[in-house]
Amino acid sequence: MDEKGKLKVVLEHWIEHNQEHSEEFRQWAGKANALGEKVVGDNILGAVKHLEEANDFLNKALQKLG
Repeated sequence: MDEKGKLKVVLEHWIEHNQEHSEEFRQWAGKANALGEKVVGDNILGAVKHLEEANDFLNKALQKLG
């Protein structure tokens, strides 16, 4: 596999990995909220937002590669 092919695989992996983390973070944000730790939950959800933004950029990069 050439470097471009490897880059596509890496981008796909990062996107999937970030999605898995986002799901887990959302679960923990819910748990934090259930414990009365709303600020903690909100901060965790902020991290989710940034992961989703990162995935937007990674998806754009993947699409650009074709």
